[in-house]
Amino acid sequence: MLVIPERLQRLAVSEAGRAWLDALPALVEHCARDWSLQLGEAFEGSNVSLVLAAIREDGSDAVLKVQFPHPECAQEAMALRWWDGDGAVRLLAHAPAQDALLIERCRPGRYLSEESPEIALAALIELLPRLWKPAREPFRLLADEAAQWAENLPRSWERAGRPFDERLVEGALATLADLAPSQGESVLLHQDLHGDNVLRAERETWLAIDPKPLAGEREFGLAPIIRSRELGHGRMEMLRRLDRLTAELGLDRERARGWAFLQTLAWAFEGDRLVPGHLETAVWLDDAR
Repeated sequence: MLVIPERLQRLAVSEAGRAWLDALPALVEHCARDWSLQLGEAFEGSNVSLVLAAIREDGSDAVLKVQFPHPECAQEAMALRWWDGDGAVRLLAHAPAQDALLIERCRPGRYLSEESPEIALAALIELLPRLWKPAREPFRLLADEAAQWAENLPRSWERAGRPFDERLVEGALATLADLAPSQGESVLLHQDLHGDNVLRAERETWLAIDPKPLAGEREFGLAPIIRSRELGHGRMEMLRRLDRLTAELGLDRERARGWAFLQTLAWAFEGDRLVPGHLETAVWLDDAR
């Protein structure tokens, strides 16, 4: 019997979520049959995908991932193919009609976030250049994502009851207008690269998982690491990460700061609710100009 993790049950608040949860047993059965899988337990970490341990017909390990249809994960399979195992888990099979991926399993699978901040940051600095492979369309472009933020940010701020000074929104819109059209070389970006999306593996020491891919300039790719609390939470710790990342990777500090500010503020809203931690970080980044 398929046991759906409690975190995924939260999707039942929407009609689309309920429909997907109801369809999950049939989707999983379809993939297990087509790919000749023996399925094991579900992994608990995902909020929008059912992730199951699997054994293939040849006895090798794998992971079955059935995704709740969502724009941020729509191009995950394409990104994993693009990387082809270079710094990220390998895609073994893809069933678009079921929104399902069969991917390489990482063993022992320990999260990078369990390491010390120094070790974790060094590992991320080593991974990033490998993931930054030249890319444009058909990947979603950072410029298009930025245009969406420009449209949504004032609306989210209004719906949340104007929870902070409007000058922060105005500053974000001005920064967007400056950064989006003036980008450098376009590469494939993992826009949610942090310690819980990198796993210890056997094939390589660390492998990235769960991309929310975009194509855009390298400076944007630092944003999730700059604000990662597991690497040290506080204004000075965040600024040290910004300085070290840009210095060691040879990137423009001000552009990296601006993109980190923008994405953090754009992701500071969940529906009509403000995420206080993201707002605090966005303010620090805005003040660091």
